[in-house]
Formats: sequence, C-alpha cells, structure tokens
Amino acid sequence: MKRPQFLTHIRPRTWVVVGVVVLALAGGSIYWFGFAVPANTKTTVAAPITVAASLTTMQQTVDSDGTATPTVNDSVSFAVSGTVTAVPVVAGTTVTAGQVLATVDTLSLDAAVLEAQATLATARAKLASSVSDSDGTSAAVAQIAAQTASVAVDEAAVVTAQAAVAGATLTAPSAGLVTAVNVAVGDVISSGSSGSAGAGGGATASTASTSSSSSTSTADFSIVGTDSWSLSLDIGESDIAQVAVNDQVELALDDGTAFFGTVQSVGILPSTTSGAVTYPVVVAVTGDPDGLYDGVAVTAKIVYERRTNVLTIPSAAVTTADGVSTVKTLDAAGTAVATTVTVGETVGNLTEILTGIAEGDDVVVVTFTPGSGNSGSTTNRQSGGSGGFPTGGPPAGFTQGSGSNGG
Repeated sequence: MKRPQFLTHIRPRTWVVVGVVVLALAGGSIYWFGFAVPANTKTTVAAPITVAASLTTMQQTVDSDGTATPTVNDSVSFAVSGTVTAVPVVAGTTVTAGQVLATVDTLSLDAAVLEAQATLATARAKLASSVSDSDGTSAAVAQIAAQTASVAVDEAAVVTAQAAVAGATLTAPSAGLVTAVNVAVGDVISSGSSGSAGAGGGATASTASTSSSSSTSTADFSIVGTDSWSLSLDIGESDIAQVAVNDQVELALDDGTAFFGTVQSVGILPSTTSGAVTYPVVVAVTGDPDGLYDGVAVTAKIVYERRTNVLTIPSAAVTTADGVSTVKTLDAAGTAVATTVTVGETVGNLTEILTGIAEGDDVVVVTFTPGSGNSGSTTNRQSGGSGGFPTGGPPAGFTQGSGSNGG
C-alpha cells in the first residue's frame, strides 16, 4: 500500500511510533467518549426538620374482616289453612311492623267460630240446668264438675277459632325489606307451610317463577331488616384474649365509608380451618349507616386499649443504643442537643415519651429526600477491544471532537 505523502520521509521505526501515537489518540477518544463521562445521578440528602412533642390518643386494635348481616331476618308463614285471597306486597317492598302481607279466605274459619260458640252455649246451658236441678247428692256434684270442665274446654275452642280468623291476615312482625314472596292469589295453603295451586309462587327480588307443587318447606314471606345490622368476625387464637364484650369497633366499607359498632358476643368454641384456629365474634353496628346490605364486606378494628393525652413524637426522632434512648432537641440558640428520654409504647409511626421532654418541645427528625441532579448511568460506547486511559481526561493536545487528518 502506498504511504501518504506527508509520511514518506519518516523511517519505519518512526512510523511505528507515530502509529502508536495515533492508536493512543484513538484510544483516548474512546476513553473520553466511553469511560470518562461520569453519570449524573440523584443523591439522597438528609433533610432534618423539627416536630413538636404533642399529646395524642394511642390505641391498640385487633383487625379483621367480615360481612354485614341484618339482625332482623324473619321467615313468615300462615298458621292457618285456606285459599289465598290477597297478596298486597311483592319482593322488594319495604314494609312496617304490622303491615298486611297476605290474606286467606275466612269463610270456613268464620263457620268454625260460630260452631265453637254454639257448642259453648250448649255446654253452658247444660251446666246451668244441672246446677239448678242439683239435689246435693254426690252424683249431682260430679255431674256439675264435669260440665264445668266441658264449658272451659269449649271456651278455649272459641278462643282458638277466633285466633284462626285473626290469623287469616298475615302481617309483618317487624319493619324491613321483603326479599321473597312464595304465595299468590288462589293458592291453597295448609297451616305452617306454603303451597301453590296456581301461578305466582316463588317470586323473589331478583327472579320470578311459577310452581305447581302443593306445598314446600319455604316460608310464605322472607323479610330482612334494613336499620339494624351485625357483623360476624373470625378472630385468631393469638388475639382473642384481647377482645371483650362492649369493646368499641371501628368499621369501614371498601369505598371508605366509616362507621362504628360494639362487640356483642365473643365465642368460646373455636373452629379450625386449614390448621388455623379462630373464635367467632359478633359486632353490633351502631345506628343505620348508608351503604350496608346483606353480605357486604366490612373491615373491623376492635379497640381493646385506648389512652388519651399520651405524649408522643415521631418514632424517627428516637435513637436507641445500648438500651438508652435519645432525641435531639433544640436549645435557645437553635443548636441540636442530645437528650435522654424514656420511651413507652410504639404504635404506628409514633412513640410514647414517658420522661425527658415535655409537650411542645421541638425534636429533630431526619427525613431523606432526593437531591438535585439528573438521573442517569454511564454508557460504555466502546465497541470491542480493551484499553483506554485508566485515569484523567483525554491526552494532552487532544481536541474533543477533532478527527484524524488524512490525505
């Protein structure tokens, strides 16, 4: 290969040196662009602030999850037999206590009352006659006693017949929401069970169906309360000893709605699921919070210890070494001074202070915040080979960005 003209006067050894210099310059270029450019990184900076010791309320809780259940959950059925004549409510109707749910035909029931009354009248007449004609003999006395007992039985029969007439009108035992209606007009029912001789049985708040069965074990009506709720919890064996009846409970729905309750009962018989032992706890919800319905998920915090006016500071302000706890307080000149303190309980990010500082004293809390600068990393742009300058910048006389001269 023909040498460039500006190198033709250089002897071979000189050429090698120049070649080394050229390679060194090239290596310096690689080093400059590949290794010598440091990354701009963000640094974490300690940022001390002061926080005043303050009085607060500290509490210890047992946390659990459960589902809401209405405390009123009534299954209501006719206690008499007959043909249904009216059903003025449907599934989804909100009813008040005593509101009519359905009625049955009273024709046969009224007849039973008249018959019972007639029987009673006859028994009374016989008793009156026996008393009037009594001659005082033992036989007469025995007859009067028997007829007196018969009158009592007949009087009870009248009361029963009259109650049956009253039972022909089925009413809501409590206020709530009708969730199921299993009778319809025209159905022939037997006492204590619901039956269907026509269409319309089996309606619920979400579905409707027809049934041709003569009787079922399903109640004629189902009613759940909407203003009184309870919560069933399962508490682990390590926490159950902390829970007691009447403990206050902080409750919340998934959407953040907060409300309250109290522990109503604590079970003593455990259950075991997958090796975990739990105890049943029932919580009575206070009031009638919005957003509750049967089966909704609720988180619960059972407060088993609550103390007010507790002197606390952020836990980050406390340093403990060899069993001695200290905080940094500010003197009159604003200088941080180490102060020995006695600590109590730690709850969350707060630590109780028993001695050493007072309410209102400023303590130093060190927080860490990102410093200035651009984040990044060094990129090695060298492609292949090894070498480069171990330290420093580019070689003397090297101009960044200059290219090699060539002819």
